[in-house]
Amino acid sequence: MTLKHYNNWQNLIVDSKEKLITNLIFNFMSGLIGKKVGMTSIFDENGKNIPCTIIEAGPCVVTQVRTKEVDGYDALQLGFDDKAEKRATKAELGHFKKAGTSVKKKVVEFQGFEDNYKLGDTITVDFFTEGEFVDITGVSKGKGFQGVVRHGQHNRLRAPGSVGASSYPSRVFKGMRMAGRMGAEKVTVQNLKVLKVVAEKNLLVVKGCIPGHKNAYVTIHK
Repeated sequence: MTLKHYNNWQNLIVDSKEKLITNLIFNFMSGLIGKKVGMTSIFDENGKNIPCTIIEAGPCVVTQVRTKEVDGYDALQLGFDDKAEKRATKAELGHFKKAGTSVKKKVVEFQGFEDNYKLGDTITVDFFTEGEFVDITGVSKGKGFQGVVRHGQHNRLRAPGSVGASSYPSRVFKGMRMAGRMGAEKVTVQNLKVLKVVAEKNLLVVKGCIPGHKNAYVTIHK
């Protein structure tokens, strides 16, 4: 194999990987903004008790349409949950006025929508169907500064144990588990099954738990 053929072969592999990653990202990035209502449990047809989370999903308004010609990529900016106008800046007032909607508290961009939504369109919880699987992203509960037993201790019976080596490397490696701030991190839970879609109340019931406290904002990806 000549050097030219080898380089062409390598470029082909890189292009294939990029296309695969792009397809994966764009296929799983469409979704809605929601708010965690709380947890409950329901019984399935076999009488099994299933823990589940209730999410107020939408309605979300399309507040901006990104295009490749103008922005370099295709995406939809969605707004969720009304906000008092007196708490909004003039820039926010003008931005949402263009979409013909009220000022929103939470704004998130999504990619990969199959339908061609326009500025001002509303996307409701009917976007999801019962039985499908979704990924939910939110910020976990903040627990403040936690000691070594809760945040860093591994198998040393309430003691931190050794944190570094001897003369080499003469330092503590980055990422060493010690006492420190815990929680308040972006967390994604994947493959949660949609158990129920209550369209008249904009509610989505998913199996299992999701990150965040009650009334915390989450993004739901298909």
